[in-house]
Amino acid sequence: MTLYIFKRLGLMVPTLLGILLLNFVIVQAAPGGPVERTIAALRGHQTDATARAGAAGSSDATKTASQTQKAGADSAYRGSQGIDPEIVTELNRLYGFDKPMHERFFTMLSNYARGDFGQSYFRDASVISLIAEKMPVSLSLGIWSTLLIYLIAVPLGVAKALRDGSRFDTVSTLILVVGYAVPSFLLAMLLIQVFASGNVVAWFPLRGLTSPEFESFSTFGKILDYAWHMVLPTLALVVSGLAGLVILTKNSLLDEVHKQYVLVARAKGLSESQALWRHVFRNAMLLVIAGFPAALLGMLFTSSLLIEVMFSLDGLGLLGFESAMNRDYPVMFGTLFIFTLLGLLLKLLGDVMYCWIDPRIDFEGR
Repeated sequence: MTLYIFKRLGLMVPTLLGILLLNFVIVQAAPGGPVERTIAALRGHQTDATARAGAAGSSDATKTASQTQKAGADSAYRGSQGIDPEIVTELNRLYGFDKPMHERFFTMLSNYARGDFGQSYFRDASVISLIAEKMPVSLSLGIWSTLLIYLIAVPLGVAKALRDGSRFDTVSTLILVVGYAVPSFLLAMLLIQVFASGNVVAWFPLRGLTSPEFESFSTFGKILDYAWHMVLPTLALVVSGLAGLVILTKNSLLDEVHKQYVLVARAKGLSESQALWRHVFRNAMLLVIAGFPAALLGMLFTSSLLIEVMFSLDGLGLLGFESAMNRDYPVMFGTLFIFTLLGLLLKLLGDVMYCWIDPRIDFEGR
């Protein structure tokens, strides 16, 4: 297994390079960029992605019209002045676009090799500090959601397999399908309206990971406050993520139950429960447990963006979205590099877990 791990670690280098190169070329070919965004800001146009979203959702028509009229007049005034070509040249030099694309790519790689991920173009912070600042929110959502999904889905899948075809199996499958069909952000809206807005009850907070007075709480009070804020966003993610794992657990058990070694175990005098827990369960859980790293990765970086927006949680999903909308290239590529590396390491961890759960699996032999 050691040789296999070193091989996989070695393959991560060309994989990372290929992903970075492909995304770098695509981003460079896309219209717009930090220079164009800065020029638009100099001309008075609104360029912030979240500000545009907030303006679009405003319900005060009079105020919006007034602001639009004022912004249009200001934009026309600045636009009539034009932009000095020397300013454009300086902006290209500032953002590094005065160099050819291949030189910028290799410069980026050399900086990454030294652990230097650069500074954000539009935030007064380094990429590493931004990721470190946003990571606790995404980790909170990802870890707790994934743990709850497994703690609920595995026992439920076992119960469904043992009662295959029963009314319990049918009703639970229907509930799971409905939960899977409802998008997590719609469920989040429903949870906010019912449990947080005050229209029905106001049992949970509307936004944030902690209360404003969090630092004044005792240790136990901080834990309760944190858990109180995590209930609704975690529930929104858990409901939509249950169905797949429950069905996988059930089908894995049913597939193992009908194999020859189970019949032999029964013929030797083992009871149904002994055959299930000593032999079937361990083999059936191979795919389920070994898939935990990939499930955690999905929750961390793909499933939480809309939930973060709905509950005003400033995490990695929102950071990635804003950096893409604002053409903040250092943040885009820095987060891409770190998340890709983390994803590859978690995939390797999944393979290691396969061998740990079932020693008969030998990747080196393949």
